[in-house]
Amino acid sequence: MSLLMRGHPQTVLRHALGTRLHSETLAFGLRRDLDIPCEHPTAKIPLVVRPLQPQDDLSILDVDTPGLQGRVMFERLAQRRLIAARLPTCWVAIAPDGKVCYMQWLVAPRDNDRIRALWDDLFPQLAPGEALLEGAFTGDAYRGQGIMAHAMSRIAVVARDFGARWVLTFVGVNNTPSLKGCYRAGFVPFQRRSEAWRLLRRRVAFTPLPQGMLA
Repeated sequence: MSLLMRGHPQTVLRHALGTRLHSETLAFGLRRDLDIPCEHPTAKIPLVVRPLQPQDDLSILDVDTPGLQGRVMFERLAQRRLIAARLPTCWVAIAPDGKVCYMQWLVAPRDNDRIRALWDDLFPQLAPGEALLEGAFTGDAYRGQGIMAHAMSRIAVVARDFGARWVLTFVGVNNTPSLKGCYRAGFVPFQRRSEAWRLLRRRVAFTPLPQGMLA
């Protein structure tokens, strides 16, 4: 509805309807073993990484900017939806200008029901000792500065606080910049996920990858 009200019917047709009629999307499942030491990659700008606070500047998710492309608006609305869902815990990176430049959720097994409510079966049920990193988003003005790799690495180790050893994340097989960021943050691929839509019905399948395979 937000897209329609802002004059982006084509985006609605392509993303909300076209995808659900007939499509297949492939993603790599990646994980980081927190027992293996990994030096945090450096970003090109100094960052403060911490949980989201109510007063934080989230202008990177502004959807009322004149001339905003439908695709960009769709991505920002998706992030706003996650914030509204109050999924624990949203972590952010704060840029030198004081604004949020990156955000991502670190989710524990105790929140499996909330994962399922938001995404159905798109992610596997988290077992004890696992955590999920999802909803990664870098503001348009801050991309290409190594922010994702640094922030993701810093956020991942927080999973130790609730007893996790393995931190999981999922990235589209063609999303080369994000895959590179994951590798720098210590994540390696371990499975492939297929999300297939046929006439509004979805089927999700997870397939293990050969040990040691690099995407």
